[in-house]
Amino acid sequence: MQKNKGILEVICGPMFSGKSEELIRRLRRATIAKQKIAVFKPHIDERRGIDRVTSHNGAAIEAQPVETVEDILSYVAKNEIQVIGIDEVQFFPQEIINVICKLVDEQKRVIAGGLDLDFRGIPFGPIPTLLAIADDITKLRSICTECCSDAHFTQRLVNNKPANFDDPIIQIGAQEAYQARCRGCYIIDKKPTFKQKSC
Repeated sequence: MQKNKGILEVICGPMFSGKSEELIRRLRRATIAKQKIAVFKPHIDERRGIDRVTSHNGAAIEAQPVETVEDILSYVAKNEIQVIGIDEVQFFPQEIINVICKLVDEQKRVIAGGLDLDFRGIPFGPIPTLLAIADDITKLRSICTECCSDAHFTQRLVNNKPANFDDPIIQIGAQEAYQARCRGCYIIDKKPTFKQKSC
């Protein structure tokens, strides 16, 4: 008989949609259930403290900054962690997918949160694969700063003007550099093209 597996939950959406807040909520519930939790974040995200995940509404939880994805496996094994939270998963290299799959195979509950699209409107890093293999997906929406409609896009601003498509993909920032936008209000100088592979 096959052993029970873990579960992968993915929380995604644009900036300011409440992804970190939802991640924190689920982890706090796991703590109330007396499960051992650990939270990981990429070491490049220092916006509101390197040793915690903080939502835009001020909720916070202690976190481990990670330089290599293997650090997650060793920490989880050493501390007998049952529930793993990973914030800003889009900033991790593709190897994070194998790490997450290994944790799920070890009967862990993994909750990964991140941007599903980068500022260009292109699926971000490992997120597309994680969405495809997830057991549960929560796609959150924000509110468009221009028209107050539901927002699915993250608009990057440079000197209060939309960034160019060819600008660097990763740029850490918050309200000073990003806004949530609906499809109609989102602006980019060049539309992405999605090349389809032949069968």
